Amino acid sequence: MRNPFHHREDAPVALITITVMLGLIMAIIDTTIVNVALNTIGGNLGASVDEVSWVATGYILANVCVMPLNGWLTAYLGRKRFYAASLAIFTIASFLCGTATSISQLIMYRVIQGIGGGALQPTAQAILFETYPPERRGNAMAIFGLGAMVGPAIGPTLGGYIVDNASWPLIFFINIPIGIAAFMMALSFIPNPKFIERPKAGIDWSGLALLTAGLASLQYVLERGEHDDWFSSQTIVLLSAVAAVTLVIFVVKMLRERHPLVQLRVFRLPSFTIGNIIGIITGFGLFGTALILPLFFQTILNLTAFDTGLALLPGALSTAVSMMIVGRILNRIDARASIAFGMFVFAYSTWLLGDLNASAGYWDVFWPRLIQGFGLGFLFVPLSTVSLGDVPVAELAGATGVYTLVRQLGGSFGIAILTTLLVHESAVAWNVLAAGVTQTHGYSVAMLTAIVAQQSTMIAYSYLFRLTSIVFVLAMPLVFFIRVKPRAQAPSPELALAAE
Repeated sequence: MRNPFHHREDAPVALITITVMLGLIMAIIDTTIVNVALNTIGGNLGASVDEVSWVATGYILANVCVMPLNGWLTAYLGRKRFYAASLAIFTIASFLCGTATSISQLIMYRVIQGIGGGALQPTAQAILFETYPPERRGNAMAIFGLGAMVGPAIGPTLGGYIVDNASWPLIFFINIPIGIAAFMMALSFIPNPKFIERPKAGIDWSGLALLTAGLASLQYVLERGEHDDWFSSQTIVLLSAVAAVTLVIFVVKMLRERHPLVQLRVFRLPSFTIGNIIGIITGFGLFGTALILPLFFQTILNLTAFDTGLALLPGALSTAVSMMIVGRILNRIDARASIAFGMFVFAYSTWLLGDLNASAGYWDVFWPRLIQGFGLGFLFVPLSTVSLGDVPVAELAGATGVYTLVRQLGGSFGIAILTTLLVHESAVAWNVLAAGVTQTHGYSVAMLTAIVAQQSTMIAYSYLFRLTSIVFVLAMPLVFFIRVKPRAQAPSPELALAAE
């Protein structure tokens, strides 16, 4: 029987893998590479801090609105056309971003770039999952994880180097040759699986409007809530209500539709549902610590943007190593044990980070980051594999979009919670420490104020690291509710076809 995933004879698995990884790495790196350049961009374009922050926020807003539409757009346009179009949009928008002469132009171009980038990550995961046979899907998710996990760590290092040694438009222009190569390769090598059928219904405009309004409002609240003092802001209150109402209506509508815009019935699969719950928690830890670690390095340890990237790099490299290890052994071990091990190692490493102080050096940071990165590989690869393993092939494109979105929202919740707690705990620590200062001992008031501020912030960071560690430990029992097929069991009919 012919394999429904079978690609053309001139399109080996290796070329398909390279093609999707080029697009994935571009999209992932672009979520972080721009962050270290915001101050420079704001200065060059005459923008305030609030205005320039929308360069990052606009990209993420567009990302989250496109991700859940992955399945429908794949079916409507076809796999090859959709992926190639996403690459084209991302590449053209990258060129436009580099030519922007005002902050409003740059924000608009970043939103367009985010529309293309939001489709690249879940589509890449779906293509890899479909292309590799069941017994090699651990390897496929390890390769995917190299981009999804290592990319965010490389972004600040690369961005810091470019900002320090060149001009900020280059962080966008470097995407152009990569995007062109990926676009040409997509047209040549990406297959159009026969099991993907064009939607029988037309575009659900009302559903699309509900989804866009709900996700954009929710992401705005999470991105800007702490900055706007949460519910003391009328905008935050209004958008929170919009998000709650529109998303509830959208979910009810999708569950009633015969041909829904977003296939939510995939949550009927226990492994997918539990995998997404764990994905929210891992997103909380991964994205949350990815935010507070650079802040800690730059505000407490006074590292430059480039040095901050170098401090983060050991974790990325150890993640790459552990992903390659687990990708090779996953078929011989219980995936749940690997996930639990990865969560425990991540929790242990963040607890170690809580021991750091204001006089910490590079090697004090090196080992916790190395351990943290190693744990992520054992967590991410099996979690993706078992979460998507029971999904029917016809629903896989939509499932990867939902899975990616859930992890992204988990990260957004993590960032929102941790940044809010950082401000709150710093204020609490400040009050306690300031009350204990009774004599100056030769120090000026300004010097004492600076010392108390630094120590208050240090205490707050330690609290956040320890809190993240505790959250991971408390979530570990969820792992053993995931159903894993016995390794000797015959695969399902769909997966059997994939292996032929």
